Amino acid sequence: MASDPLAAKARPGWHSKIILSTTLATIFGLMWCGCSSSNSKSGIILGHYASMTGAQATFGQSTDNGIRLAVDEINAAGGVDGKSIELITYDDKSDAREAATAVTRLVTRDHVTAVLGEVASKLSLEGAPICQANGVPMITPSSTNPKVTEVGDMIFRVCFIDPFQGYVCAKFARENLKAEKAAILYDQSQTYSAGLQEQFAKAFKELGGTITTTQAYQNGEQDFSAQLTAIRGTKPDIVFIPGYYNDVGNIASQARKLDITVPLLGGDGWESPKLAEIGGDAINGCYYSNHYSPQDPNPKIQDFIQKYKKHFGATPDSMAALGYDATEIFCDALKRAGSTATGAEIAAQLAKTKDFAGVTGSITIDEHRNAVKPAVILQMKDGVPTYVTTIKP
Repeated sequence: MASDPLAAKARPGWHSKIILSTTLATIFGLMWCGCSSSNSKSGIILGHYASMTGAQATFGQSTDNGIRLAVDEINAAGGVDGKSIELITYDDKSDAREAATAVTRLVTRDHVTAVLGEVASKLSLEGAPICQANGVPMITPSSTNPKVTEVGDMIFRVCFIDPFQGYVCAKFARENLKAEKAAILYDQSQTYSAGLQEQFAKAFKELGGTITTTQAYQNGEQDFSAQLTAIRGTKPDIVFIPGYYNDVGNIASQARKLDITVPLLGGDGWESPKLAEIGGDAINGCYYSNHYSPQDPNPKIQDFIQKYKKHFGATPDSMAALGYDATEIFCDALKRAGSTATGAEIAAQLAKTKDFAGVTGSITIDEHRNAVKPAVILQMKDGVPTYVTTIKP
């Protein structure tokens, strides 16, 4: 991150800028204008709001890197109708009010053609109504709660949704881990976590399993001993924890100290290089569902990884891959609609996306504007997410 407390400078050569949003829309003098999306004279403006700082900062940083890589490639190939893509990213600091402020500014002041974001479903639900009301297409790279796209016909996603992810985790637990009893520990303050635990519990029971107990916590909580002690008393075969990596790492460490030795299982909210750093040895042997695996030999995936490493010096996680896919799908729809298309015309083309060859799999947008695609299960081995299996819709 840049040292400037107000703005992170764009990397040289990128047609983009990152600006940290302030706390209130009134500071910007923002007004609702009900205007359609529009383009700049020199190019096409693409907006992104993300947790560049805050509790889930790696989510936003990785996603932004993936978006930037796609933008760079598209511009190098001539852009869309000869127009380059300009990326504006605002930092919502993992905060709901900041997310609403950022999207309002993108839509009413920057007049973006489309908005990408967020990772957290709770924050996507802040931005989606603003985009819907202003006729600006929004694509979330990785918010999996079904409610996000239910906001309206301008809201899309390129990731799978929680009913499928919950089924994937339950199916893996029952068939691969042979678990008969599962305990659940979820973050009741996060839409993502609450929704995923419901879907997992439903699928696990439908597959013949038993939920021994469901315990809750609040995002940022530090002491999980009471919940974990209650879970230990029910003697589950696995513990399902659909939280974010910053909490999951601490939970894993405390669970092992309380002699809970069964596997821990979670969703894509675990995806971060910080997970192993926070959880240490305690997270090894645990599993989570995800959108892709860097170990997949697919040439498209390996090509993406090599390009990402060249630009950013690291192996891309799934958030980066989804950011990349979201950008490519937007530009694909924009090319079909035309660079001067209205928001509604772009949305109509997004809705027609079928069998798009993305890094995270073949992507088809269904009638609810959700992506139909497979999921993978990864296991943490020596701090490295390691491919186990793929589960298709």
